[in-house]
Amino acid sequence: MSRTATDDEDLHSYFVALSELLHQVAVTDRDGKGRNLSEAVNWIIREAREVHAAGSKLIFVGNGGSAAIASHMATDYSKNGDIRAMAFNDASMLTCLGNDLGYERVFAKQIELYARKGDLVFAISSSGRSRNIINAVEAARAAGCTVVTLSGFTSDNPLRKLGEVNFYLDSDRYGFVEIGHLTICHAILDFLCGLPAPSMTMGADA
Repeated sequence: MSRTATDDEDLHSYFVALSELLHQVAVTDRDGKGRNLSEAVNWIIREAREVHAAGSKLIFVGNGGSAAIASHMATDYSKNGDIRAMAFNDASMLTCLGNDLGYERVFAKQIELYARKGDLVFAISSSGRSRNIINAVEAARAAGCTVVTLSGFTSDNPLRKLGEVNFYLDSDRYGFVEIGHLTICHAILDFLCGLPAPSMTMGADA
């Protein structure tokens, strides 16, 4: 029988587990070599600024919850970061391309049409195995784009090997992985905007 209630201890354990997962995020390059987290974040910040200054853009792609992250980040990087950004989540376009070309091509085709050499593509997939996200990365490579990936679930997922920077969260919970990906993207944006790191006592009673 499923539980119908939770308690403070359950919630505390949930939040602590999520926090520990984020503290243990793994970052690798295309060769699978480990990268320092802050080094990777600073590299993306510099890359995003250079991409925008050159007249290019950031592109975010993802399915389901990751599509929501893609739209959210494209909006926030544009509005808050003053960085040119977009997501390929228009419903009419997705259903058109899915119907005519197959769902595995819904992002790749848009990248072929709209991406340009020098763009920075964020490929987001909880499993790291979504065929349409992998195809999108392949199309981005062909267009001369730089790629950042965010994945989870199993450490051998194929997406994890496809970016200049690859963030991996070792969890099989969709919620944890999605929240983790959103947090990583927001952290990069906050530091790109020049916001200071929050105090460890933030929100605590004086």
